[in-house]
Amino acid sequence: MWVWLFLAPTVVLYGVFTVYPIVGSYWYSLLDWDGFTTTKTFVGLANYREVWHDPLFWQAFWHTLLFMLVTVPAQVILSLLAAILLNSPKMPLSRVFRTALFLPVATTTAIVGIVMQSIFDPANGPVNLFVQKLGFDGGINFLGSSHTSLWTAMAVYVWKWLGITLIYWLAALQTVPRDLYEAGSIDGAGPVQLFRHITVPLLKPFTIIITLLSLEASLHVFDLIQTMTGGGPFYSSEVLEIYIYRWAFGATVPRLGYASAAAVIFGLFVFVIGILQLLGVRAARRTGVGS
Repeated sequence: MWVWLFLAPTVVLYGVFTVYPIVGSYWYSLLDWDGFTTTKTFVGLANYREVWHDPLFWQAFWHTLLFMLVTVPAQVILSLLAAILLNSPKMPLSRVFRTALFLPVATTTAIVGIVMQSIFDPANGPVNLFVQKLGFDGGINFLGSSHTSLWTAMAVYVWKWLGITLIYWLAALQTVPRDLYEAGSIDGAGPVQLFRHITVPLLKPFTIIITLLSLEASLHVFDLIQTMTGGGPFYSSEVLEIYIYRWAFGATVPRLGYASAAAVIFGLFVFVIGILQLLGVRAARRTGVGS
């Protein structure tokens, strides 16, 4: 009885804020409802058909996929290179650099997005002032151009979350015995050979887990995109989370049922990524990495 008593707050909060919204989204996706009035019309799968034939939905889906395909390799590779440098005993001030790279992770994403609006301001932002000194008259409107807004958000995202992946890699590198590097050096292996024949094989299980964790995290970028670009200009940086939010709360006439249908489809996509993550963790365990 005492066990259930202590578990009750967690069970109630999880049920109210996680289970109920998930179940509710499936039900709302079958309704024509604005989310504010008591008038609810059952429309079946009509919302799903409309979402399926909406080109802006597929554009947002493509932006979400592109965001994942670009940021994850960049984040994983750059953080690995940084971890190798900072893990070296010959690297001076390694703790200072670790702290500096991790500081953006500890900063609220919404605040980062707002600050980046000022940094990339086309008139007085420091980035554009530097670009103008390089000879680009008028600078570049990084967040106001449909050609650069999404890519700018990607760059900020990689910078923002590089530190968390760095910590993963640093923990993984601690599992590689120093004796192997010393033995390889005695045999005449250089830094590239040590990395290729010792570091890479031993980090393979960690690579699977870190990559899959980064994949799932890259799908949840609502706060960054919303504060930096709001999905604009002209939907050029709109990802699925922004698309769902726009129809649920940002439209002149909100359509919570339609937004819920889009959210269910997005949830199924995230579910597939979660399955891949589960399979990846199992594969990593088979190759020698614990839970």
